[in-house]
Amino acid sequence: IYSTLDLVPQLENYTSTLPHQRSRGRPSLEALRKTAEHTLFIDATDAHRPSLLPNVTQIRCMLNIWGVILFLRLSWIVSQAGILLTCLIILMSVTVTSVTALSISAIATNGRVTSGGAYFMISRSLGPEMGGPIGMVFSFANALACALNTIGFAEVVTDLMKEFGVVMVDSVNDLRIVGVITVTVLLVISLAGMEWESKAQYFFFAVLLVTFSNYFVGTFIPPGEEKQAVGVFGYRSDVILTNLKPDWRGAGNNFFQMFAIFFPSAIGILSGANISGDLKDPAVAIPKGTLMAILWTTISYLGIAITVGSCVLRDASGNMTDILMGNITDGCVGLGCKLGWNFTECIESHSCKYDSSNQVLGQVSGLSYLITAGVFAASLSSALGFLVSAPKVFQCLCRDKIYPYIEFFAKGYGKNDEPLRAYLLCYLIAVAFILIGDLNIIAPLISNFFLCSYALINFSCFHASITNSPGWRPLFHYYSKWTALFGAVVSVVLMFLLTWWAAVITFTILLFLFGYINYNKPKVNWGSSVQAGTYNLALSYSASLSGVEDHVKNFRPQCLVLTGPPNQRPALVDFVGSFTKHISLMICGDIITVSSSTRAADATDWLVKWLNKRKVRSFYTPFSAVSLRAGAQHLLQATGLGKLKPNTLVLGFKTNWRESSPEGIDDYINTIYDTFDSNNGLCILRMMDGLDIFDQFDGEALSPTNPSKMTPRNNTQQAKTVFQNDQGKKTIDVYWIADDGGLTLLVPYLLTRRKRWHSSKVRVFIVGDEQNMEEGRAEMVALLKRFRLDFNDVIIMTDSEKYPQARNLNRFADSVDPFRLHDEQQEGVSVEELRQTAPWKISDKEFEVFKPKSARIVRLNEIIRRNSQHAALVLVSLPVPHTDCPRVLFMAWMDTLTCGLHCPTVLIRGNQQSVLTFYCQ
Repeated sequence: IYSTLDLVPQLENYTSTLPHQRSRGRPSLEALRKTAEHTLFIDATDAHRPSLLPNVTQIRCMLNIWGVILFLRLSWIVSQAGILLTCLIILMSVTVTSVTALSISAIATNGRVTSGGAYFMISRSLGPEMGGPIGMVFSFANALACALNTIGFAEVVTDLMKEFGVVMVDSVNDLRIVGVITVTVLLVISLAGMEWESKAQYFFFAVLLVTFSNYFVGTFIPPGEEKQAVGVFGYRSDVILTNLKPDWRGAGNNFFQMFAIFFPSAIGILSGANISGDLKDPAVAIPKGTLMAILWTTISYLGIAITVGSCVLRDASGNMTDILMGNITDGCVGLGCKLGWNFTECIESHSCKYDSSNQVLGQVSGLSYLITAGVFAASLSSALGFLVSAPKVFQCLCRDKIYPYIEFFAKGYGKNDEPLRAYLLCYLIAVAFILIGDLNIIAPLISNFFLCSYALINFSCFHASITNSPGWRPLFHYYSKWTALFGAVVSVVLMFLLTWWAAVITFTILLFLFGYINYNKPKVNWGSSVQAGTYNLALSYSASLSGVEDHVKNFRPQCLVLTGPPNQRPALVDFVGSFTKHISLMICGDIITVSSSTRAADATDWLVKWLNKRKVRSFYTPFSAVSLRAGAQHLLQATGLGKLKPNTLVLGFKTNWRESSPEGIDDYINTIYDTFDSNNGLCILRMMDGLDIFDQFDGEALSPTNPSKMTPRNNTQQAKTVFQNDQGKKTIDVYWIADDGGLTLLVPYLLTRRKRWHSSKVRVFIVGDEQNMEEGRAEMVALLKRFRLDFNDVIIMTDSEKYPQARNLNRFADSVDPFRLHDEQQEGVSVEELRQTAPWKISDKEFEVFKPKSARIVRLNEIIRRNSQHAALVLVSLPVPHTDCPRVLFMAWMDTLTCGLHCPTVLIRGNQQSVLTFYCQ
């Protein structure tokens, strides 16, 4: 309607918010404002997204939750904890996994989820600092889980081999051989592609469904004497009542021990999310599949726990001769006596071969060998699922380039972008731990790794919700930030309750990985909730600070530094950064005048990067203005937020003032005058070689006459300055000529808190007379001591009133001579007439009026040069000029005060309000 360029909203314009995606070029405001309309759209090719069946997430989660614990440990937990406590254990585990599933569903529906599963969700929510460590340990945990499940399968196979008398080498090496062969076959299935892997999972799923059907049908088949001998009696009320309560057997067995054994069976809820990149619609498949998988597996676990507790005795010998003949029950112990069996001998000797603590699912079921098939399917499906999950997650981590030396594993192959290199790495890790053969120590780490992932997923959901970020808009609404927080806290508590030493190891690894990322600060921006939280905190604290009155004890020099492009004057940047970093506000103001060319479009971005690379904590604010004075006025008034506003202006000294135009000098001096008039402090830094640098850059990259030539390649170049060196035992000389409120002393004190200046000694020079020299020194030392500044070296300048040397006076007079009217030497011409042609020049009368002050300044320079030739830094109180003082004369005073020194010199003046106090209120 408005323009052929101004198109209606469409999906393609927003794909740039996804990683590794190009968007259609939405026209810029500049393009829309141009009269000529032209096409600037570049169609992006959508990345191929493989299409798996919608219910693959549900099946994968169910297969990973139905692990070997279901077949090998659940009946034993029932025998120990009883039916009621076992159901409680299952429901407690389900509570944690369900809350986590709700958080996963919320995160997965808050935008498009690509590959990477749990790592992708956590990293994009909490940032690389938290996502990177979890991605690393989660990938490793999946590889270990693959090895564990493979060993579980290998143990069942070797047990069957023993029953048939088949031994290849010995029990240990047979386990290793079977395990390596098994994981190799699983690798081949994985390398064949997700289609073949999915078909294998469907096959395992079908086997498990047949196994469950076989079991539940078997519970209704009336048991014969052979089954009764092993403790299977079918559904009986007396069996149910007996098995309702716990019967702890063995040292250390209690409720939490049983919970620790059972909970690892619930770690499979992330298996569907881990292949998010292979799902047709992750936002639909992950919530629906994960929650439905938890529902059906919970029903199956509760069903098996209740049925096995309702049909099987806790103790049975398996001996057919233990059947009672007649009604003789004298001396008989246990419930079996009422059912016609005497298991007293094995009960009293604790030698019952068959009971509900053994693998009785096969005894209860219709066909016992189908239970063995179920064990095979459960272990192999879990191992295959973990073998696929680990490379997918690790590939996403490698592509983000958070850690070094792992980008090699990021490469994908084929239309489905299969991480073949990561598959081989995961395979080698699994084989290595299979060859070890004993994972009893490492197994607790796996549960802790998964619990840690649950905790961070829940915390991600909570943090994203509580920050009120406008970008947090999940389509899944059935979650609560408080349930997410509850899930995070419970997950951490469980880590320590299950295995405290494994939890300590887990957090140690995470802290190490976190520290590495936090130190290197990868250049990624995922719009994490941490950024939203930081914004909220900054906004809240800034608003609350606005209602607090200023207090002298909390004064900080908040500096507006007129650097121009910061990389043009690195010394000025480093000087101010030395006393403001981590202490106060620093803003680099870049005044772009009409006479200079415009900056490049991306100049602001790469100048900020230059500051960050130099580790200077400063804001950068470019501002267009007609002159330096106008720009400084506007920046002083407009920059900052609330109480975070500049109170001190920092300038570089105008070393080329003699060659400058009168307007340039006027502009510079008026900027100083305006600073005083606005009641701000002032610092002027002078370097021996000047502040501007031009030879650090390529070609025409940066010059005062060609600032538009600044290109992004320059942001990597860092010029070395004196403020980056260790100053050693050199002195910081402070010439506190006038009491400005204490800013002249506060700046050197803040400098000495830095490592590079910590060994430097501060010397304070004050004006005094020779007769009262010791008294004056004692008073100043006492004052500095009450200020707690630890400046003990006070020097009294008793000769400041002496007349300066003639050659120095002549040098000063020669410097201002080109700017004098010499009106008394021109007869017949009035001062007013001469003023019309050169209003900036100094009349002879003005020169004579200010001659005594000029002489005192020349004398002060002589003292400074005599005492501070070897100082690291010199700070001198800046004189405040009278309103009738000619601007060129004031410029000459500043030049004279700081000339002849080989170290950096600072002319400094506070706003005459105290910034130091010795009171505590």
